[in-house]
Amino acid sequence: MVLAATMAFGYASIGVVLSLSTVIQGNGNVKSTMAFAGSDKTRSTSDIAWNMLVAIGDIALAGAYAQIAVDIQDSLKSSPPENKAMKRANTLAIFTMTIFFILNACAGYAAFGSNTPGNILMSSGFRKPFWLLQLANAFIVVHLIGAFQVLVQPVFRIVEMMAAEKWPNSSFVTREIPMNFGKIKYTMNYFRLLWRTIFIILVTVLAMAMPFFNAMIALLGAVGFWPSVVYFPVEMYIVKQNIKKGTIRWIGLQTLSFFCLIVSLAAAIGAIHGLGEAVGKYKPFMYKA
Repeated sequence: MVLAATMAFGYASIGVVLSLSTVIQGNGNVKSTMAFAGSDKTRSTSDIAWNMLVAIGDIALAGAYAQIAVDIQDSLKSSPPENKAMKRANTLAIFTMTIFFILNACAGYAAFGSNTPGNILMSSGFRKPFWLLQLANAFIVVHLIGAFQVLVQPVFRIVEMMAAEKWPNSSFVTREIPMNFGKIKYTMNYFRLLWRTIFIILVTVLAMAMPFFNAMIALLGAVGFWPSVVYFPVEMYIVKQNIKKGTIRWIGLQTLSFFCLIVSLAAAIGAIHGLGEAVGKYKPFMYKA
């Protein structure tokens, strides 16, 4: 967690510094940023609307943090009470990261205006200093490797449990082979080794073949936002607090849930539209940096 946070602050800080340096040098595009959307003659109104929906989906992806927060809370010690410790940690973390990434977004738009790329560190944003950009990209790689390891564990677990239930007598699936490397001890499973390797290769190839950064992020955010961040927490809160159906609190919570559902659907539609346009524009494995 500490390494991931360090990497996130590292590449975000580089993005802020490079964006602000562009503005300070007089190469920014603040006017197009501050102008009303309808004044942008290079984009149609429909394009601006679609891009807004994609942006909403990108923001919604941050809601994936809610799924990880439960696992973090479950690993905390009982003293002080984990719910109180987690509340303080969440408040501080969310406040800090929100301020930091809003600064990043504002600095990026001040530098590039309406032409801000989805990833200013890897796309058509900055070209130099080359070493600093590569350092930022290295931070991103390290961060995403760690995040992938955390987020993909439920997938690994489900597949391996299903395989063990389907073929309980197969030594290929269930046998654990003890391995020693000096003082390091662990167990190896042939099925786990094979299927995880194939899975990682497929995910990597798909990521290389479909370099649709903004639209793909927006689709993932839109799909996961409402059910995991809004619907299930709201329903659990209603049951735990024994909120009666038809009361003002119940109506308010259901209205919030319905509104967030509409937002998720709109973002998903925008993301799918963006993916459709990208398919006709890009060639597989031909990401334009």
